[in-house]
Amino acid sequence: MPSLWARTRTTLEMIKWEHSIFALPFALTAVLLAAHGLPDWRLVLPVKVAWILVAMVAARSAAMAFNRWADAELDAANPRTSSRAIPAGLLSREFVLGFTVLAAGVFVMASAELNRLTLYLSPFVLVVLLGYSYLKRITRWSHLGLGLALGLAPSAAWIAVRGSLDARILVLTAAVTLWAGGFDVLYACQDYKHDRAAGLHSLPQAVGVRAAFWAARGMHLAMLGLLVGFGELFHFRTVGWLGVGAVGLLLAYEHSLVSPGDLRRLNAAFFTMNGVIAMVFLGFVAGDLWLQ
Repeated sequence: MPSLWARTRTTLEMIKWEHSIFALPFALTAVLLAAHGLPDWRLVLPVKVAWILVAMVAARSAAMAFNRWADAELDAANPRTSSRAIPAGLLSREFVLGFTVLAAGVFVMASAELNRLTLYLSPFVLVVLLGYSYLKRITRWSHLGLGLALGLAPSAAWIAVRGSLDARILVLTAAVTLWAGGFDVLYACQDYKHDRAAGLHSLPQAVGVRAAFWAARGMHLAMLGLLVGFGELFHFRTVGWLGVGAVGLLLAYEHSLVSPGDLRRLNAAFFTMNGVIAMVFLGFVAGDLWLQ
């Protein structure tokens, strides 16, 4: 039987906890915007941020673990994913399901610590996060399901701070949804042959890799348009607009790393660049608010 440390390390690898960097900066962007102008934000915000971090890590851990549990047989049949924890026999399906339940419970607990509305909405968030794993069995647009799972982060963070929803933050949710959905389309290109053979649905499987690339580019252009609208709604100044421009340049660079005929640098485009994009946007928005 593996040692506790070995099992913990395998679990962390399974849930890719370091990839929380994708949605977290957008959630913190919403936190800063929601807190801006509140008279007691210096007293309340540190505690809120701590519970938001707990909720986000727990929610993402539950989603990733459940995905590995739900896709165990599919992963075993795919050469790219056959070395994952369950197919490789490193973790049992029972252990992974138990971990999912534990992480979901921590998420609900953290939601309860934030405010009543976040608690009431937490089951619906879990439906989105866990339900994504089954979308590729029924629709080519499963990528937008993943996008929404990440896109909920800024709206949820806003509710956590304010206790209510401002329609303006939904623009950022839509932008993050298209951003994440676009890079998931690119990521799915490496599996399009397997998906066709296995009867799974994805945009590359349905329309081919070249057309899927154009769809991802369209999603990312639409994301930039939404960020422009978001900047208008929140009255960005020069630094904020520089952040939107930086996101555009980084997206262009990300797309330059891969092509329909060359997916060798897909991991750099998918993992490294998306983390950089999220952090850069947060940094520029924080700077804009600080200067104001």
